[in-house]
Parts: sequence; C-alpha cells; structure tokens
Amino acid sequence: MKHILLIATGGTIASLDSGSGLTPQLKSEDLMALVPELADICKCDAVQLMNLDSTNISADHWLQMARCVRDHYDEYDGFVVTHGTDTMAYTAAALSYLIQNNRKPVVITGAQKSISLRDTDARDNLLDAFRYASDNAACGVHVVFDHLVILGTRARKMRTKSYHAFDSVDYPPTAIFRNQRLVPYIREEITGGPVFYDAMDAGVFVLKLVPGTSTAIFDALRAHCSALVIESFGVGGLPQYGDSDFYAAVRDWIASGRMLVMTTQVPFEGSDMEVYQVGQRAKKELGLVEAYGMTTEAVVTKLMWILAQTDDPDARRRLFETPVWKDQIF
Repeated sequence: MKHILLIATGGTIASLDSGSGLTPQLKSEDLMALVPELADICKCDAVQLMNLDSTNISADHWLQMARCVRDHYDEYDGFVVTHGTDTMAYTAAALSYLIQNNRKPVVITGAQKSISLRDTDARDNLLDAFRYASDNAACGVHVVFDHLVILGTRARKMRTKSYHAFDSVDYPPTAIFRNQRLVPYIREEITGGPVFYDAMDAGVFVLKLVPGTSTAIFDALRAHCSALVIESFGVGGLPQYGDSDFYAAVRDWIASGRMLVMTTQVPFEGSDMEVYQVGQRAKKELGLVEAYGMTTEAVVTKLMWILAQTDDPDARRRLFETPVWKDQIF
C-alpha cells in the first residue's frame, strides 16, 4: 500500500460560512476524517501548510509547497495538495517548474463546494486525487478534478460554479476516472531524480490589450516589473493606431533587459504571429518571444521561475523556449 502525504492549503474544500462569506477553516485532519474511505486506498498522513482562500496565494506560498514536498520526498510515495480553485492552475504550473523531473506524483485538487456539505464534489475529487497519487505509473504535477487528470502546465479554470471547472488546454487529459477506476490515456515516463528550485521572482505583469490601449502603461510598469506578458487579440499582433508608439514602447522595454512574451487572450489553439501583418511585422522587427499554445498561467509562472535563475536576456529566452512538462507543444 502506497504512503501518501496530504498537504492542506485551504480553499473552498476546507471552507465554512464565517457570517460574511466562505473562508477556509477546516484543517487537514478534518478533511481526512470526512473521507474515511481514504484508508482503503493508501496509508495517509497530513500536514496543514496554510489555510488560505486561493485568491491570497502568491509565489512565496508556491515555494513553501515545493519545500514541503522536498522535505518529505524520501518519506512518501506521492503527495496530494488541497487548494482553492481560483488560482489552482497557477499553483499547478508553478509547482511544475519548481519540482522538475519528478517521478513521484504531486496531485492538486479542491472543490467547488465545501467538503462539510452533503451535496459536494469534494469527496469525489479527494478520493480521485489519492487514487491517482497511489497509481504505480503516476508522476509529475497534475490537477485532478471532476474525474479528469490534467497536466499541471495545461490546466485552466474555465467555469466559476460548475463541478466541471477545469479543462486541459490544447492537450488531452492524461487520464480519466470512470466508475472509480483510473483509465490512462497517455503514459508518462520520467527517469533520473527530481530537481527542486527554491526561488521565484514575482515581477511579472500580464497586459491584456483592449482596443485603444495606451502605451503610457509601459512607463508605469517599468518601475515594478522585469517581465511583461502581452495578451494580444486573436493569433497575436501589436496595434498600430496611426503611429509607431507600440513598437517604440516594446523596443525600449526589451532594450532595457526586461523580458516580453506575446500570447493570446483566446483560451484555445494558441498564438501564431506569422498569420497577419500586425503580427508578422512586429515579430520580425522586434524579435519577440511568442508563447504559442502555452496557457497564460504557465507563461506567468515560468517567467517567475526564469527571472530567479539568471539575469542574462539570452539565457532567459533559451529557458523560456525549452519545454518543461509539456508546457509547449510543437
């Protein structure tokens, strides 16, 4: 029987009504006590790492989670992280960069309704997470939610209230649960040992373009950010509102040694700046880095990881363009 560690961080799954809205209050031992069937799946231990609404999760908390896995790595066969759904995709992507080449599963799950309720998705999600973490072939970072197993770099929350809250973006779920049985679609193999990282730089900003966006925003961001992600329209491009202001702003940003990555606001099918003149010209003249099919969550957290590894612009670009845990599909 596998030995799995539950790492509780809060979220809806652990929430109770405070009188002014839901807030995480249940502890790790409460979660386990409400799902006694876990004892039939594996040997379970638990640690309460934090108890936060996931809106309050930041890069420092991702580092704590990765450190917890690292500290207990030799003691357990796998790890289940309970987490709020709102930033779960960011956490899953971040842990994919902080814990690389990982042969032991790190499974992130949560719920749309508290585990304290009679009608909730929490118990099924928690049971599925432990079932997956106990599977002999499980490895790496995944989100397990509503009977889907999704790569940590491909998950995105697409619905605010439905139990089917998460989709796998431009990559199939690696497995599903059918009648409590794991059905694998894609077998993943990892050789060697894990590589842990212990630093992230949160100086990343996502600029979602709207028609008429002013380039003055670049001046405001320059004092606070080392990397900028521009969510452009459609397959991607820079606007030209009768002048070259955007080109000048982007050129100055890159010349200052900061990173800039182009992506799309559209959830599926990614960017392709070669299609239209507004994209092709910008990419050719400015030498822009393009995200293609990466999720915004993966782009943001990968940049946070990269910024903490090196100050060299060329090295940063190489790291960004090197796939990690299928964050980029070519």
